[in-house]
Amino acid sequence: MIAWLSGRLRRKVPDYLVLDVAGVGYQISVPLSTYRRIPDDGEDVCLHIHTHVREDSLSLFGFLTETEKDLFLLLIGVSGIGPKLALAVLSSLSVDELAAAIQSSDDQKLSSVPGIGKKTAARMVLELKDKVKHFMTAVPAVSSAAADSDSDDVLSALMNLGYKKPHAEEALTKVRHGRPGLTVEELIREALNVLMKR
Repeated sequence: MIAWLSGRLRRKVPDYLVLDVAGVGYQISVPLSTYRRIPDDGEDVCLHIHTHVREDSLSLFGFLTETEKDLFLLLIGVSGIGPKLALAVLSSLSVDELAAAIQSSDDQKLSSVPGIGKKTAARMVLELKDKVKHFMTAVPAVSSAAADSDSDDVLSALMNLGYKKPHAEEALTKVRHGRPGLTVEELIREALNVLMKR
């Protein structure tokens, strides 16, 4: 079971990385929170890893912080939430936001994540409410200036979460109108809110 990998970043796209560890390339799925905070290609990266084994596949999920990994493990322990959906949750909501939504039984916020319906949101609250208290301020909010060049990252993230490109572009345009300086995470979250109201 792989729990930690340290190596040189060979490829970086919004939903996965390729990490060169001693000459072996590992493809690692990551949430947007991790993607935005790691350095560019060619830099050294250390990731906390969850190794997910199924009968027909072995997948690696990577996180910049142990807190994200711990929350990911809690999420996949909820009935109806698999690893891909857990990544979508962590890509849509920050650790603080997710913990706060679960603590306050905010089903509406939880079900704003693509793939999370009201029943699954209710299960998350029921099963995780007592387990997420210590996550509330565990990870500081990411602050990075959003520029026009970030549009591709935002669109790619929305499409990886299941939305069609024209709808994603329309939502991004609405969110950006007259509001310069939003971070990529803010753009994604607000675009998701627009898409959920379609």
